[in-house]
Amino acid sequence: MSRDTNHTINIMMLRGACLWILMALALAWTLVGLYNEVGLLKSIFPGRPARVLQGHIDFLLMSALILGFFATRVSLPWHVRWAIVVGAFTNSSLFVLMAMFPSVDPLHESFAPTSTGNTVFNVYLYASLLLTSYGFGKAAVLVLKSTLPNRQAARHGNAPAQDGDYRVQNG
Repeated sequence: MSRDTNHTINIMMLRGACLWILMALALAWTLVGLYNEVGLLKSIFPGRPARVLQGHIDFLLMSALILGFFATRVSLPWHVRWAIVVGAFTNSSLFVLMAMFPSVDPLHESFAPTSTGNTVFNVYLYASLLLTSYGFGKAAVLVLKSTLPNRQAARHGNAPAQDGDYRVQNG
């Protein structure tokens, strides 16, 4: 794996992280409105306000993970970048959906496990988990591989100078 020197290939990750930070900010203000009992917000989010808080935190965590992978400067394949960005949104939005539709929240008294809405939610949930796991898992493997000495470079005497030198050798 080679490192991308100008970040252009991973720019979608940076854009996604910025959008999810903005979403977290919107959810923070939504929480303020919910705790101040703003009627419109209470009608949009009739479920547990704790689910909005979980969504807010998850959007922030996903953004931090995306920015961390972006900062490694390791070029990631397009399908990994898309899985990370889309998966970060869908995974975080699960909490928001539970706040909007309490019948899909197993911790809410109106939970309806046999409803059509719950079936659709479960499909979305498992698709999100698979997509997010693939994106972040594959990215972690690729970044880890980028820290290992390149076998071809090692044969030509261009291996990293010491254990702490994680520069990728192009060879």
